[in-house]
Amino acid sequence: MTTDYKQLEHEYGVVLAPKRDLVAVRGRGALLYAESGEEYIDCVGGIGVASLGHAHPKIVEAVQQQAATLITCPHILYNDVRSKMLKKLVEVTPHSLTRAFLCNSGAEAVEAALKFARLHTKRPNFVTAMRGFHGRTMGAVSATFTKKYRESFEPLIPGFSYVPLNKIEKLEAVIDDSTAAVMLELVQGEGGVNPIQADYIGAARKLCSERGALLIIDEIQTGFCRTGKFFACEHFDLQPDMMTLAKGLGGGVPIGATMISADINIDLGLHGSTFGGNPLACAAALAAMEAYASENLAQRANEMGSYFESRLMAKPLSQVRTVRRLGLMIGIEIKHKVQDILAQLLQRHIIALPAGPNVIRLLPPLVIEKAQLDQVIEVLQELLA
Repeated sequence: MTTDYKQLEHEYGVVLAPKRDLVAVRGRGALLYAESGEEYIDCVGGIGVASLGHAHPKIVEAVQQQAATLITCPHILYNDVRSKMLKKLVEVTPHSLTRAFLCNSGAEAVEAALKFARLHTKRPNFVTAMRGFHGRTMGAVSATFTKKYRESFEPLIPGFSYVPLNKIEKLEAVIDDSTAAVMLELVQGEGGVNPIQADYIGAARKLCSERGALLIIDEIQTGFCRTGKFFACEHFDLQPDMMTLAKGLGGGVPIGATMISADINIDLGLHGSTFGGNPLACAAALAAMEAYASENLAQRANEMGSYFESRLMAKPLSQVRTVRRLGLMIGIEIKHKVQDILAQLLQRHIIALPAGPNVIRLLPPLVIEKAQLDQVIEVLQELLA
């Protein structure tokens, strides 16, 4: 007698997103396997989480060893693995960032950044970008512009203003002596894979410094080699006051972090996390960061992303408006809604994401093989011609 896993999830789970008709039971590298044994190329990667692929041997070994040693340890005690992971995290992030608050997700990292900004500046207000996305918790969704994420939960936290990305004059007009921080993604993932322009982020850094506001960079989706650099900040030689991290940090294990500069001080007891910085997640993150560096995955993301774009656009694709890409963070804007294309891709054993109504978003594991990428390209060329 077989178990109907789909029925169980619908009967006992709170289903808040449309489900694909696939029960994934196993993964290896850039491949997922259904309960039937069928093989799928995963260009979702846990929505940007599985940057090292599935069942990466270094992550498996680290989690197995740590699970047999010590799984949880509260912040009222010191811990060996946590301390080593914190040191490594500060070493790999921009040099303006000297400490990390550890949590469990990207939304939690954003919540901490918002609280820290208000505490440090004694100011109430924030500026974020239209079409940006920062998470689902109340502070994070207040920072998110798109109505579909916000309107069901209003009234939200006050004090947020939203400006169009890459329009310096709009940003300049809204930052004042009540602004605690400006928070920006360097590539808007949910908002259509829209990259920030160098002059805009340079102006944002200058305006924040001049007007006493903090600059928070949301690298939850762009961090850890996704864009062809270890962090997207490196494309702009950018030194933020805070940075939010999650997704690829733990190699698939839930963990988030809020990086802060040396002059930001938070008094004891004003924030915390029960599970944040647990040894199991820290062991996974430490192994993940070592794998990103030792396997040169930033360079690989850049090379494979360039290869993908040049091969894809080598044929005329009448349905495609444009391709936006940084590393292996890819958005293909088409001339109609994407749901039908996503369904056809799944039928051809390729899993992809939307980014808004008419953008196909691809976030494949950085370890994806060229032959697997070729297969994705060939199917996309067929469907989008």
